[in-house]
Amino acid sequence: MKFWFKTGTALHTFLILLTGILWSCSTLAADTETYREVPMPPGFQVIVSELEGPVFADANGRTLYEWPLRILRNGYSGETPGIPGCYDEVLEVTAGLMSPYPAGIKLPELENRPSCVDLWRPAYADDDAAGIGKWTILERKDGSLQWAYDEQPLYTSVRDTRPGDVLGGTTRNSRGDSPAYREPIVPPSMLPPGFAIKSTSIGRMLTTNTNESVYSYAGDSASAVVCHGDCLANWKPVLAPGLASEQGEWTLLERSPGERQWVYRGKPLYTHLLDTGSWSLEGSDNAGWSNVFTQRAPALPPGFTVQQTIAGDVLADSTGRTIYRYFCGDDSQDQLSCDHPADTQVYRLAMCGAGKPEKCLEHWPYVIAGDNQESPNRTWRIRTIDPLTGRYASAEQAGTLRVWTYRDRPVYLYGLDQAPGDVHGGGIGEWRGKRNGLRAFWLRDDFMGGIL
Repeated sequence: MKFWFKTGTALHTFLILLTGILWSCSTLAADTETYREVPMPPGFQVIVSELEGPVFADANGRTLYEWPLRILRNGYSGETPGIPGCYDEVLEVTAGLMSPYPAGIKLPELENRPSCVDLWRPAYADDDAAGIGKWTILERKDGSLQWAYDEQPLYTSVRDTRPGDVLGGTTRNSRGDSPAYREPIVPPSMLPPGFAIKSTSIGRMLTTNTNESVYSYAGDSASAVVCHGDCLANWKPVLAPGLASEQGEWTLLERSPGERQWVYRGKPLYTHLLDTGSWSLEGSDNAGWSNVFTQRAPALPPGFTVQQTIAGDVLADSTGRTIYRYFCGDDSQDQLSCDHPADTQVYRLAMCGAGKPEKCLEHWPYVIAGDNQESPNRTWRIRTIDPLTGRYASAEQAGTLRVWTYRDRPVYLYGLDQAPGDVHGGGIGEWRGKRNGLRAFWLRDDFMGGIL
């Protein structure tokens, strides 16, 4: 079923809004993240996505993104607040933002290279549009008007084809030497003061605003806790200030006279005093204790497994072989990604097989989907790919493969991994795979390998 209709009609607007509502309702069948209602321009909406929780979207249901300014090794990339920087110019050379590569190297496939706006469509505003709240209007250098949120210019991604898709970028912290990714903009979360949310590979994790992970205990209830005495040597109740009040999914439990503990979805909350880092999952290694999520990641494909390795838990196929994700961003000033099959395949082919598709298939075979398997959700989909070009193809084309994809990007195995738990392919590529390379699909972000 296609979701984009002829624009400029009442039927178009109605169908788009209905699609967004139906998608949000189907997503909300499980616990999902709530958000605060804020003023929005007419036609804009909030849609609950699978991985990013609630996101702002335009009238067509397309997620809205920003490109925040970010420091790289040799300068800055992104947009200064209030100044759009994404235009229809096709950049031809590297910017030299990522040493040791210098500026001025010719980029590949210039005859087919897109401009920034070919991939990132500005969220244009009508001439008579008016700002509201954090929503403002900026003037582009060609005189057209563009929506901004908190002064950051807004765009939609051509990778998103259905309301609720968030395939163009992520709120997960890229850190280190990764490109300057685009990020979806999100409404304020329905959190009491003192809490925050961290996007991880397994869900939207609840933390304190000082980056401490928040936990719950299976033996507790909304009206009684069993963590007293010696238990408090390792676990600290998350206490509410004196003026705090219950709201929505958040209630209060009186542990002792004058001491009230926060309760979320019926579970009293704690931090783990033995955690050794921010956003830790270490406390969940204790029997009965769990990290708390405002929204869990979608279900994995049937048959996928989790394997323990020397560096943490990784996602694996049915035989236990580690699954890898491919990351790529070119060193142009507009920091376009190159990790999707619709992008240039020059970088991937050079990295995985010295430019030879056959070598890539030998060293980095795709994770093949079974003939009778079906996509369980939007995050994990089965797509048909031409293995010689690396691009998606029709199911009728000869020689194609049915492969598993994560966020519409194929996932891979490594040819030299033999036993369950092997991660010999982790970090292959530039800067441990962060700019052009592959990384194991880590399921614990508190390990270094789990970044992104």
